Amino acid sequence: MSRGELPGPPPDDRLHPDGRRNGQGIRVDPAAEAEHPPERAVLSALVTHEPGVLAEISGLFSRRQFNIESLTVGPTVDDDLARMTIVVEEPRPGIDQTKKQLEKHIPVISVRELAGNAVQRELVILKIEGDRPAQVNAITDMYDGRTLDAGPETVTVELTGNRSRIDDAIDAYSQFGVRELVRTGHAALARGEAPTAQVSQPNQAPTEAQVATEAVSDD
Repeated sequence: MSRGELPGPPPDDRLHPDGRRNGQGIRVDPAAEAEHPPERAVLSALVTHEPGVLAEISGLFSRRQFNIESLTVGPTVDDDLARMTIVVEEPRPGIDQTKKQLEKHIPVISVRELAGNAVQRELVILKIEGDRPAQVNAITDMYDGRTLDAGPETVTVELTGNRSRIDDAIDAYSQFGVRELVRTGHAALARGEAPTAQVSQPNQAPTEAQVATEAVSDD
């Protein structure tokens, strides 16, 4: 071995690990490159109740091309706060990135991904052809719905439930002909005593120390 040479076999005789390398010659970790199947996640964000917050948050998702299934916002027990319920369908890395991006925004006080057993509800209003009102009413009763308007041409009904229940009801009404429908999107709270947002004083605007933004168990 001459001065300045490294010990070991010459470069052509050395072992080369399998795997793809990027343009700089650095080996790419197969686990990091693996494809992740889309998941459905329900995020609950507690935000300051002020003008422009909804536009700012929706713009965040639009810029990053996140796939949003629904986004709803409404007041809470505190007039200074609002709760946003966001349903996304993304691979797990995209969901984690969504939460991190939300936490960076000043209007956002707390972000939490709710467990699968969270209490979730959606409202739908349907305008259905009125040729068979008795059968339409039977479907409405079966899904614990309510008739809002009835005339010679159409029947308008209201239903609430989780996503699968709403989807099943819409399928059942489709046999009569659905002229129009509108869905509110999801509203959700953590089940049981677990708080949806980790705020120690829910009736006051929380300070940073009073809010825990990390996910906690719903057990």
